[in-house]
Amino acid sequence: MVARVGRWQPCACAFGGLLTGASPVDRSRAGSKHHLLVDAAGIPLAVTLTGGNRNDVTQLLPLLDRLHAKPVRGKPGRPRQKPDVVLADRGYDHDKYRRLLWARGIKPIIARRGTTHGSGLGRWRWVVERGFAHLHNFRRLRTRYERRADIHQAFLTLACSILCFRRLPSF
Repeated sequence: MVARVGRWQPCACAFGGLLTGASPVDRSRAGSKHHLLVDAAGIPLAVTLTGGNRNDVTQLLPLLDRLHAKPVRGKPGRPRQKPDVVLADRGYDHDKYRRLLWARGIKPIIARRGTTHGSGLGRWRWVVERGFAHLHNFRRLRTRYERRADIHQAFLTLACSILCFRRLPSF
C-alpha cells in the first residue's frame, strides 16, 4: 500500500520488492540470489544481491570491483588489490568475461558449459559452497522477507561481518 493524495492505494511493484525476479527453480514466485566472493579460507570478501532471473556472469566483475574498492589487509606489506585466480561454476562461463579477467591479470578457472561433470573443480569449490552454507545459517537470509533490497543487502553485509568476526582469534 502506498499513500496517494489522502488515501491508500496498492503499490504497482511486485511482492518481493526491488532486486527480485522470476525464480529459476520455482517459476511462479519471485526470488533473489546471493553472489559471494570468498578467499581460500572461506572468509567472505564481497557479496551482492540480484534478482533470481539475472545471469550469474553479470555479477562477476562487480564482485571483483567491490574487492578492489576495499583492499584486504592481513599480512605485512601492501594490501592485495586483486586475486591471482578466480574459481567459478558453470554459471559464470562466458568467453567475454574470461578475456576481461585475463586482461586484469586474473587467471579464470571456470568449468565450461555443455561439458560433462567431473572437471575437478569440486576440490576447491567446496570452500565457496561452505561459505554459502554459513551465510544461509542466518534464518533471515535463507528466505527473503524484506520488500526493500537495501534492507536485505544490509542483513547480508551484517552476516558477512559476523562470519569474519567469528574467524578472528579470540582475545
